[in-house]
Amino acid sequence: MKQTVLTRYRVMAYITAVWLLVFTGAIVMKYGFDTGDTMLISQIHGVLFIVYVIFAFDLGSKAKWPFGKLLWVLAAGCIPFASFFVEPKVTREARALIAGEPAAATADA
Repeated sequence: MKQTVLTRYRVMAYITAVWLLVFTGAIVMKYGFDTGDTMLISQIHGVLFIVYVIFAFDLGSKAKWPFGKLLWVLAAGCIPFASFFVEPKVTREARALIAGEPAAATADA
C-alpha cells in the first residue's frame, strides 16, 4: 500500500465530513426555520460521498480490512462528526501498515 492511497482517503474524509455538517445545517435551517434550499448542497455532498466511498473501499481493500470494519468506516461518512473521530484511528493503522511493508518485503526476499 502506498502513502497516496491513505492521503486520498484522508482528504476525502475531511471534505466529506465538512460538507455533511454544512448539509446538516442546511436541513436544520430548511425544516426548523423554513428558510433556504438544500438541493445544491445535497448534490455536492452526494458526489463527494461517492468519491469518499471509492477511496475508503480502495484503502480498505489494500489494507485487507474485514468487511465489518469497512462498513464502519463507510458509515462514518454518513454520521455528522464521526469522520473526525474515525479518520485519525484509520490513519494510525494505515501508517503502521505502510511502515511495515518494506520490512515484510525484505523478510520475504
